[in-house]
Amino acid sequence: MRSRYSAFAIGEPDYLVRTWHSTTRPAEVRLDPAQRWTRLDILSVDGGGLFDNTGTVEFRAHYRLAGRSGAAHERSRFEREDGQWRYVDGVSTPGRGRA
Repeated sequence: MRSRYSAFAIGEPDYLVRTWHSTTRPAEVRLDPAQRWTRLDILSVDGGGLFDNTGTVEFRAHYRLAGRSGAAHERSRFEREDGQWRYVDGVSTPGRGRA
């Protein structure tokens, strides 16, 4: 989760595609270069341990865009694929994301 946030923050869409699960992976990811990611808060974690094959992370990622602060709030699912953790999908929490 933290490495994917870092990829958003430094503008590495290829890393995001590589760490996406093959069953849900888009062909490409486009990032808005005007959006500046400023902080990641991990709110909860379920699973994802050494002997787990699945895990869930609830997070809030803060950003600045067009002079305004905001946040993306999501509960993301991850699964091991070929021995690596991959992002499967996530459910956004509308209305609770603004900082």
